[in-house]
Amino acid sequence: MPYVPLSLDPTEVLYAYGPDSVPQVGVEPGAIDEVRIDVSLKFPGTTRRIWIHRPAGLSATDVCAVMFFNDGWWYLDPQGDVRGSTVLDNLSAAGDIPPMISVFVDPGALDIDGSPTKHRNAEYDAFDASYGSFLLDEVLPRIGDRYSISPDPMMRGVCGGSSGGNAALTAAWCRSDGIGRVIAFNASFAQIPRGNPYPALVQSTQRKPSRIFLHAAHRDLNWNAREDNWFAENLETAAALARAGYDFRLVVGEGGHSPNHGGVLLPDALRWLWPNKECCAATGGSACSVSRDSGRCEQSGGHECGDADSELEGRPGDHQTDAAPERDA
Repeated sequence: MPYVPLSLDPTEVLYAYGPDSVPQVGVEPGAIDEVRIDVSLKFPGTTRRIWIHRPAGLSATDVCAVMFFNDGWWYLDPQGDVRGSTVLDNLSAAGDIPPMISVFVDPGALDIDGSPTKHRNAEYDAFDASYGSFLLDEVLPRIGDRYSISPDPMMRGVCGGSSGGNAALTAAWCRSDGIGRVIAFNASFAQIPRGNPYPALVQSTQRKPSRIFLHAAHRDLNWNAREDNWFAENLETAAALARAGYDFRLVVGEGGHSPNHGGVLLPDALRWLWPNKECCAATGGSACSVSRDSGRCEQSGGHECGDADSELEGRPGDHQTDAAPERDA
């Protein structure tokens, strides 16, 4: 690992993107289809768009994994902070991740007196099974109509940042029967109504078969405050996972509540989350081979969650910030 000097100002830090986050010569872009969801049972009255990314060379008949990305277009945008489509194209071409359909899901919007109103925090910050069930019961069937998605929960993952990180971990926690892998960048656990449940829950609940990648920023919101401390809540959640023996990884960076570091980390987070040999074994090892180029295995061919119907109740001082248009904390 090359030497990198420690920044003397941990607030004003901007991480540089690596080669996996920019288009590479010879890498064919994947196909992207946009789909509207105008009716939802889990979130009545909401509408949203989703984008389905299929890497080049993946057949509709190949049994594959599925990865959900919260905040939809904001994570997909090749010119944005995360650049999901570019990262997936490069990692798929290199054989660094298993065959995978990726689904970028926008948060819902409500029509209030003719004006679209974001439903993001209501969906993402709630500690209940609603969002996970929405992904599995309302989004996944649309993907299964087009592609051969593995039924194994460990072949399904979800990624998100800020409140989207809350939604990612909560979806896998409450619906571990259907989602087994999580990436949470700069999660806003401090913003969950009635407080962050995970440090206590992880210690008191039987360990779930989940693989979890967490990221925290040293100068996140209220980083040195007693209450509503975004940084501390991420560290305490990670400590609970460590003590409980979870398969997890924590990366701590400099900077504040920004998508920059998470976007830079995405390629390696995905590599760690989806070790290819393990994923081939999860599908029975059929049609697995070793890539001549990469040498990696490839496949081709406790308290339980809250009441899903309970009203989302805010707490005094709840923080909702837009890091970009249509994005809250």
